[in-house]
Amino acid sequence: MGKKIVIVGGVAAGPKAACRLKRLMPDAEVTVIDQDNLISYGGCGIPYYVSGDVSDEKELRSTSFHMVRDEYFFEKAKGVKTLTSTRALAIDRQKKTVQLEDLKTGTRSEIAYDTLMLATGSKPVMPPIPGNDAAGVFTVTDLHKAIAIKDMIAKGKVGKAVVIGGGAIGIEMAEALTDLWGIETSLVEFMDQLLPRIIDWPMAAILTKHLRDHNVAVYLKEAAEEIVVKDGKVAAVRTGKRTLDADMVLMAVGVRPNTQLAKDAGLLVAASGGIVVNERMQTSDPDIYAAGDCVDIINLVSGKRFVAPFGSMANREGRVAADNIAGIPSVFRGGVGSFIVKAFELSLGAVGLSLDRARAEGFDADCSLSAPSDRAHFFPGQSILCLELVFDKRTRKVLGLQGTGAVNDALSARIDAAAVALAAGATIDDFANIEMAYSPPFSPAIDPINAAAYIADNLCDKRMAQISMEDFYQWMADPSSHPDWQVLDVRYAKEAVPFIERFGTSLWTSLPYDQVRDRYRELPSDKKFLVFCNAGSRSFEIQLFLASVGFKDCRVVPGGFNIVRRMGADWLPVS
Repeated sequence: MGKKIVIVGGVAAGPKAACRLKRLMPDAEVTVIDQDNLISYGGCGIPYYVSGDVSDEKELRSTSFHMVRDEYFFEKAKGVKTLTSTRALAIDRQKKTVQLEDLKTGTRSEIAYDTLMLATGSKPVMPPIPGNDAAGVFTVTDLHKAIAIKDMIAKGKVGKAVVIGGGAIGIEMAEALTDLWGIETSLVEFMDQLLPRIIDWPMAAILTKHLRDHNVAVYLKEAAEEIVVKDGKVAAVRTGKRTLDADMVLMAVGVRPNTQLAKDAGLLVAASGGIVVNERMQTSDPDIYAAGDCVDIINLVSGKRFVAPFGSMANREGRVAADNIAGIPSVFRGGVGSFIVKAFELSLGAVGLSLDRARAEGFDADCSLSAPSDRAHFFPGQSILCLELVFDKRTRKVLGLQGTGAVNDALSARIDAAAVALAAGATIDDFANIEMAYSPPFSPAIDPINAAAYIADNLCDKRMAQISMEDFYQWMADPSSHPDWQVLDVRYAKEAVPFIERFGTSLWTSLPYDQVRDRYRELPSDKKFLVFCNAGSRSFEIQLFLASVGFKDCRVVPGGFNIVRRMGADWLPVS
């Protein structure tokens, strides 16, 4: 027998590394240890199993050729020994052993290793609120809980549900409960927007409106203070503002790296909670590797360390660890945090830093906001992409891209292209020249990712002056805060009519795009115009023209009506 390799953790990074190692080192003795009896499943598919898109939990544990990844599969098909329902209790780095406990019998034993790999994953954050241990309260962290959630729903025991946490899992679970099962679902988020620190307010507002339009009640800036329990079962969730009846509560407030085993062994753990590894996925002990949700990696945009709990990332890290254990030099440089999520008919994705995070990291950051067609405007079925490109004004380095769009390939294609470019340290000029495959069914001739960079270039070079969407919304809610501002709507006159009827001509003026050059003298000279169109391109042209004839303080409303109507607002006329 060759090298003894022990892997603790059997969901993503662990099985990936184990199978890679057996291909590279057929004579190695590879053992995967996991405290669960279900291993190697697609955890990111859990919301789609609950919703019914994935009909059987075995599909989350199956290969593309329909073999279930269980102990038999790993032993017979892969040559990997698995010890399931077995907890790793402690690591003795001097003796190079791991102390184990069989969870079925309570028996303790030791297993020796030449090389150890930790793939211990993450654990859910459970808010310390009264009632969090009641029947009907679940975290969405493993397949057993997913099966229990779906079983409770399928038996007709859930009419109302509350999801606590507005991250990706919370959003996906809210859709799963509402869409197929018709459960009256509320989503409670402590912060003032969904996906806080991941996306910026405009995209979060689009997502919030879309969820509400699909009968998910979204409550922002509300903390769950108590889970009301009756007869041992959940009955309601109480926030500081309301009480929400509930038969089921899903806790989705985030995860933390599961690193207690590493800490107890004296391995270096970062302030973020993740195990510190180098580019070869080695820990502070060269004979111990780590990968997956439990590790701390380099953010290739900010240069700082972060935890990236993504299944795709875990698999890549597991492969790199296996290569190095087998003696093949391989590196994992870090990540840019790309993700995409589906919410009913909306896709939302992001990569790199949001504007808020970029500024918090010390960048001199700004963003371009655009709303182009996702394919040629004349092609049937085209829809709008809303994109925000974040960049550093001083260095012109692109820091992030985020957006929303239809549930098709359009948004993911741009997020994926941006991920590659961000990892290479791309600038605005690089993004302006990214070559995307063009054909009218797939994209416009000027690709949305190029157009976003063109806007960023105009902003950096101070050709374009824009008002942030936050400032525009604040002013629309209280026009008296800037009485010298006025919207100049350059769309077709009939498109402006509902706004003029609502706000009057003192606040909202119509002057169509093709008439501005002939009629600009009609505009009052004492107003500062916020130029408004459908997407922002006509507004930019008019802003430049008006500046050339003496109107020096005009600003573009970025993304125009395409973004505003998707964000929604109390002040918007009813269409």
